[in-house]
Amino acid sequence: MTTPRPTIQPWSRQVRSMRSSIMVVATLPALLAIAILMLTQWDFSVVLLCVFLPMQVVAGAVLGALSFGKRGLKDAILMVFAVFLFSMVFVLLLSVLYSVISTGIGALSPHFFYENNRYVNTTTSLDYGGVGHAILGTLEIVLIASIISVPLGLALAIYLTQSRAKHLAVIRTIVQALSGLPSVVSGLFILAFMHFFMLQPSGLMGALALFPLMLPTIARVAEESLKLVPPDLRMGALALGAPNYRAFFRVILPAAKTGIVTAILLGLARVIGETAPLLLTTTVGNITNFNIFSGAIATLPTYIYSFLGSSYDVSQLRAWGGALVLLILVAVLFISARVLTRKKSTKRKSK
Repeated sequence: MTTPRPTIQPWSRQVRSMRSSIMVVATLPALLAIAILMLTQWDFSVVLLCVFLPMQVVAGAVLGALSFGKRGLKDAILMVFAVFLFSMVFVLLLSVLYSVISTGIGALSPHFFYENNRYVNTTTSLDYGGVGHAILGTLEIVLIASIISVPLGLALAIYLTQSRAKHLAVIRTIVQALSGLPSVVSGLFILAFMHFFMLQPSGLMGALALFPLMLPTIARVAEESLKLVPPDLRMGALALGAPNYRAFFRVILPAAKTGIVTAILLGLARVIGETAPLLLTTTVGNITNFNIFSGAIATLPTYIYSFLGSSYDVSQLRAWGGALVLLILVAVLFISARVLTRKKSTKRKSK
């Protein structure tokens, strides 16, 4: 039995010709810009912004106008600028990662992850000391801030999406205003609070300073995630006789689980690298401190800050090593959260 040959659809030929045209339009301005750069020895940024980008915009606009008319002209210009800006951001991100990894890896060693800096000064060799106390302090402060911020942020998001009160616009405006709060202002507020009540700097005060920064991020992202849940799910649960609260907790909340996990992760990313609030509300220490309520405590951002300002190469290398450890810690937290949520979801689907 012979199988019929697949018929070639007419739009497939058009897609192939369009792809070849796009390849020509994308490569020709780049080749011309490279040739001008090699012949004139101009600065790379000047050639990129004044030669390559205008040629790319003109070439894309001509291709869009010839292919789709006036609408294609506007879409092509928008796409060129979007791809160009995305490439710039991507290159900057890669450059930052490369700088931190290539420089900070020279300070990494097994003892760098668990030793503290009790007997370390600005000229001590890298054979002694590490960021173990700073990792512990970062986890303690971020954990306390998360314990306070996550329930309140989720409760605020639930209230903004499920309630029909008249003052929701005011609350939403306040949350949006808090999202733009400078970190140093949050630290100054807690510092004034400490002076008013005669409190000493501690890890708890640092966690309270991170709380106003973490709360609006969690609340806004979780609110948008809950809004994206189709209303038909809620209506179906109510139609089956489920109460309003059970329909929310058994249907809507599990459907928005991925977005809520993303909200928590973005909240952690917002505060885990903050330095100014911790410098104002905590005392930077060189020893391991398990007591979050009193005593000097170190975090990775304050560790980086304390060594980066030194003029000695060893101290600056310690700061770069601390920055690399901070990146590793953030990556481990993000990957762990994603893996745990994915495993639970796959188990439920298999059942």
